[in-house]
Amino acid sequence: MTENAWTHWPSREALGRAGISRPRRLLAWLVRLLVLGMLLWGAYDSTHVHGWGVVGAVAGVLLAGAAAWGFWRTTLAHRLLPSLLLMAALVGLAVVGQAAGFRTAALVLWCGCAVSALERLPLAAAVPVTSVSLAAYAAVNNDVWLTTTVTTAGLALAGYTLRLDAEARGNAQRLLAQERAARAAEAESAALAERARIAREIHDVLAHSLSAQLVHLEAARLLIERGADREKILERVVAARGMARDGLDETRQALSALRGELTPLEDFLTQLVDASAGAEVTVAGERRPLPAEASQAVRRVAQEALTNVRKHAAGAKVRIRLEYGDHQVTLDVRDSGGSPGDLTGSGAGYGLLGMRERAELLGGSLEAGPDDEGFVVTLKVPV
Repeated sequence: MTENAWTHWPSREALGRAGISRPRRLLAWLVRLLVLGMLLWGAYDSTHVHGWGVVGAVAGVLLAGAAAWGFWRTTLAHRLLPSLLLMAALVGLAVVGQAAGFRTAALVLWCGCAVSALERLPLAAAVPVTSVSLAAYAAVNNDVWLTTTVTTAGLALAGYTLRLDAEARGNAQRLLAQERAARAAEAESAALAERARIAREIHDVLAHSLSAQLVHLEAARLLIERGADREKILERVVAARGMARDGLDETRQALSALRGELTPLEDFLTQLVDASAGAEVTVAGERRPLPAEASQAVRRVAQEALTNVRKHAAGAKVRIRLEYGDHQVTLDVRDSGGSPGDLTGSGAGYGLLGMRERAELLGGSLEAGPDDEGFVVTLKVPV
């Protein structure tokens, strides 16, 4: 046994009442009532108790009860000196009771002190207190030496067993509290992650939709400044209105995705390509449902890549390839290049940075840059 074990207090969880079942509490109260009954019986089972002796006996019993309650409180607070003083008071009361002829009450007090000290005090303090109490008990007890020896050993073993049981209960209470705290932290973390996911979905939808609308509205503004005819300006305004309508549809899709209701990815890409002139889509590999986060990442990157083509390479031919691998899905968006025109600097939008961030959050990667013909965006997401 190490030095720390000798100076270590039983935990507050072990010394408290938390975690004690109702039957054990009832049993503990029965034991207390039994001890009280033995004290009272020992106090009054004497022919010499008359007059002031009765008052003294009652005062002694009340004082012993108050000292025992104080000992419980001070040990619960891990206050060593007050606990030892109260224990000394109880041992002293037993000595006084023995001297006054209350032998049974004195024996009960000594036994209680021995067991309680081992159960609630650090072993370095409990062993001397228990030794003194059991020595006094053995010196006064009239039984044969073998019976007295067995009784004192049994009392010491009972006190230490109660200590081990209390420590086990205290450890269980601490583990339960830690588990509850871990579950609460996990629930809070999940809630924060879900809020971040919802915020990201809303941001992505609005960024894509508003960016596309801004492209057409900026074009309409430039046409007005150049004095273009009414039909061209109206065409851009109608396109912006269509993008607003598409944005509402995408918002509904995002809400459906948050509820776990996603249209097949291939159908979504086909609809996306149908809305973009000069684009085609190819699907390779064994088609299968994807996790919601991975599916949304592919959808958002495809949308943003096509928006970037319209902004920076208007009129370019776009090829979209979706490939299902064993452990990942790959989206490749390539354009044939084109003239940036006057709309290159319009809009802020989601952008490559947002697409890369979305991919990295899922443990994937995104590469974007020019190739031999135009510009290519490649997304890889593990599934």
